[in-house]
This record gives sequence, structure tokens and C-alpha cells, in this order.
Amino acid sequence: MCRGGSGHPSASPVGPVDTAANGGMTNPISHIVEQQGFVVLDGGLATELEARGADLEHELWSANVLLEDQDLIRAVYHDYLLAGADVIVSASYQATIPGLMRHGLGEADAIELLRQSVQLALEARRRFWDDPSNRVGRVLPQVAASVGPYGAYLADGSEYTGDYGLDENGLYEFHRRRWHLLAGAGADFIACETIPSRSEARAIVRLLSEKPDRPVWISFNCRDQTHIADGSSLAEVARELTDVEQVVAIGVNCTPPSMVSGLIQCLTSVTDKPIVVYPNSGEGWDAERKVWTGLAEPVDFGSLAREWRALGASGVGGCCRTGPAHVRMIREVLAAEASRP
Repeated sequence: MCRGGSGHPSASPVGPVDTAANGGMTNPISHIVEQQGFVVLDGGLATELEARGADLEHELWSANVLLEDQDLIRAVYHDYLLAGADVIVSASYQATIPGLMRHGLGEADAIELLRQSVQLALEARRRFWDDPSNRVGRVLPQVAASVGPYGAYLADGSEYTGDYGLDENGLYEFHRRRWHLLAGAGADFIACETIPSRSEARAIVRLLSEKPDRPVWISFNCRDQTHIADGSSLAEVARELTDVEQVVAIGVNCTPPSMVSGLIQCLTSVTDKPIVVYPNSGEGWDAERKVWTGLAEPVDFGSLAREWRALGASGVGGCCRTGPAHVRMIREVLAAEASRP
């Protein structure tokens, strides 16, 4: 593993700066871009956990590892940080209070496990940053608390369609308690990920005023280069989010790499907010059989990262079936581009 990963071995550590000094909310994504010119996101957490022996044949998916092997989660975070990630995301995507209780936890234990999901990422960052050699040429990595969609709780693949049978009010009520718990768990911001529907995005926006000091990014699962999974126009949904101050970035994730360039262009046409992209490997997920199908696209994530950054993406990373090698490649390419005169 490369330790600095920035491409600037003689650089000095870069600490946090209060970008809200003039009265606006601190934007953790813009802050990193201002310091180094780009943001590297981590890769698939579940992918790495499974590669290291974790059994994910479980309705809770990667959240089950919170119950069984927290040291393994810390190790994956550490490797993503060593590979060059500026953002690591908590293992709470599939974790909900009712979902955990359905698998035998009491309510108090379920609540504590959600808090622990964020603490594990914070601990991994602290251990990484405590080593001075890891700070060379790096900004302080950020920790995001992951909020998965309602479909992740259902574990039936509906996060890829948005076909829930639950309206905006129902989605608001579903997300509300977990939102408050994760918002108060100490993460730098909240990452709402793989959101498939306009109504779920609107439900999340309704929650923001209840925690007005919490920045959030909202990242969508998309069906093509102009529409999110439920068929809503990505441009229209992003336009609704543009004036929401707490939304510090808009993005796409768990989407094939072949769609990403078009999606970035769609977003830049309607918003000046930072854009984050972290696609999957290009394989397809069969929710009924719970297997990956097809062949991974023979993509070079480094070259794609260069293209996506040039098109306007501030942050680049990976989702399902990507790992530290992808993150390292992204960092090497983006750092080299940022160092050009």
C-alpha cells in the first residue's frame, strides 16, 4: 500500500480550514477541492469485506459485519485511507433500527450499533492520521455517515427501481429516527446514497431543517444518462436541490461507469454544487438470486477519473465491486493532473 498517495511526497500536511468563516455552512467537499484540487472517495465497503472472508449472505448485508467483526471494518477503512481516500463512509447503509431488531437485537442495542458504525470510521481516521507519515500531502480525511434508501432496508433490490409502494410522507417517517441518530453520531457529514426516487429525495430534504447544522450529499442511482432509477429527470431533481444550503454535493453512485460522463454533464447543466461520482464496476446485481451477473467492464478507473474530473466532478470514487486498487489509481491520476502547471 502506498502511504502518502498524493503524488506530492514533499508536501506538508494540510489541516482543516473553516470555510464557513464568512457565515455560510462549511462544505467539506469544497474545502478539500480548495486545498488539493480534487476529492477521492473510498470504494465498495461490502466488496472488500467479502473479499476478506466476511459472509454477506444476509439480509443485513455489510451491516451484519457490524455485529460480527468490527475489526475487519476498521481494517478496510485503513486500507482505503492508505490508498488515498479523502472520504470514508460508515457501514450504516443497510442498518436500520427495525431491521436490526428483526434480527434479534433489542432497541437499545440497535441504536448503539448505529452509533458505533460511525465511531468505527472515526477511529480508523484517527489511527491513520496519528501517523505523521500518512499526513504528507494529504488533507484530513472526512467521515460520512451513510444513509441508505428504503429499498436497502427491504433488501429486495427496490433501491434500483424506487418502486416501494410508500409515498413521500411514509419515506419521511421511515428515515426520521435513523437520520437523527446518525446526524448526532459525530460524522463530518451525511451521505444519502443510492437514492432511486424523487419522492425519497424530497423526504430527505424535509429532514434537513431538523438538523440544520448537518451537511449532506445526496447521490442517486440512475437508469440512464438523464434519469434516476424511478424515471424522474436527474436534471429536475438536481435543480430542486441546488438552492438547499445543507446539500453540499449532488452525485451518482451504484451506476455503470459507461453512464457517468453523461450524468456529470446533466448535473453541471443545472447546478453549481460540487458533484460526486462513485460508480460500480459495471456488473449487474440479480436481487432475486443475490449474485453479480455479467462481466465487469474493462475500464481503467484512472483514465475515467481524469475524464470525469475534466467534465466537472469534484469527487471520484467507487461503489460495488471496486476496492483499494481502484482508489489508488484514482488518486494517482487526479494528483498528477492537479500538479500540472
